[in-house]
Amino acid sequence: MKKFMAVYTGSATPEQRAAMQADEARIQAGMEAWGRWMEDHQATFVDAGGPLGKTKRVDGSGIADTSNNLAAYVIVQAETHEDAARMFEGHPHFAIFPGEAVEIMECLPIPGAA
Repeated sequence: MKKFMAVYTGSATPEQRAAMQADEARIQAGMEAWGRWMEDHQATFVDAGGPLGKTKRVDGSGIADTSNNLAAYVIVQAETHEDAARMFEGHPHFAIFPGEAVEIMECLPIPGAA
């Protein structure tokens, strides 16, 4: 089995996020659907992941606050990249919440590592 990191992305505006947070029924339905998805795919988890917080960027100039559209992550295992991607079709992240997408990348071995 190969490992894949799935990154949940979202580009909701602060107003859209505030509106969603005010909709208790939508939050409840979304969390229940997300929980079912987690249960349905539990056997594939290498790391169940979680939400991502604020971002710091480090470069040659130092450390600075920054922003991006990364919202959460999970690491799963699957036979192929396509199989891993299929797990996320219709995911509550974008089917219920104002999430944008889920991006899935294979976790490759470090060249030359044992």
